[in-house]
Amino acid sequence: MLSYRHAFHAGNHADVLKHLVLIACLRHLGQKEKPWGYIDTHAGAGCYSLTSDWAQKTGEAAQGIARLWMQRADAPSACQPYLDAVASFNPGGQLLFYPGSPALAMTQARAQDRLHFFELHPADAQLLQQTFANDTARAHVHAADGLANLKSCLPPPSRRALVMIDPAYERAEEAQAVRRALEDAQRRFATGIYMVWYPLLAQRHRRPWPETFPARQEGDWLDVRLSVARRETGAGMIGSGVWLRNPPWTLPETLREALPWIARTLGAQFTLDYQIR
Repeated sequence: MLSYRHAFHAGNHADVLKHLVLIACLRHLGQKEKPWGYIDTHAGAGCYSLTSDWAQKTGEAAQGIARLWMQRADAPSACQPYLDAVASFNPGGQLLFYPGSPALAMTQARAQDRLHFFELHPADAQLLQQTFANDTARAHVHAADGLANLKSCLPPPSRRALVMIDPAYERAEEAQAVRRALEDAQRRFATGIYMVWYPLLAQRHRRPWPETFPARQEGDWLDVRLSVARRETGAGMIGSGVWLRNPPWTLPETLREALPWIARTLGAQFTLDYQIR
């Protein structure tokens, strides 16, 4: 149940897509002075060394953030906030560390913003607590099941928040747990931005997560996918997607500018589908 460790996968193509979208959404929330909240249900360890044995074992960052890092001088302006956030953890110019979602969210947080990080794995939760030990006024770390405890943070006092749901999908029932938590959260806090990451798998019979979600066509939503291999020829995870409820109205334009360059640099393909009224 607790075998997944994101340190093996930090900085891969899935992180690139997920974190590009995350930074864009938080920057949108930050355009107003009113505080925003950030709730991460599967926060991980916070920041990862790309020279560690775990990262070196898979080498996934070499096919992800490392490719963008080498070509960052040519990146479009829509990619720059994300790349700048990664660069803030690598001040020497050499790519040695990759910030996870909590660390990236903190790069956008102001004094008035509040962040809640949930992590069930005891070792990662301890690392997360150590990372933010000096910023407990803004960052609150919970060694607990994020999906089960999401309701405790909703609605946020400011009525402005982004909820990140990013499980490992190791167990068959996780997708159902995500749906139940998302439906309950939206009843409690209908206007929040909800962001769900999901894998694209090679098996032809496996449908991407949003296509099994019955409320996909209701309200405002956005679905973006980045594929690094064709479903017919790939193996395992061939890409990933990010699905959002109540996405910022500026997000489609940001992605239309950023995704072509990212896809070329990673040797990938992308799709962008949305309904924003």
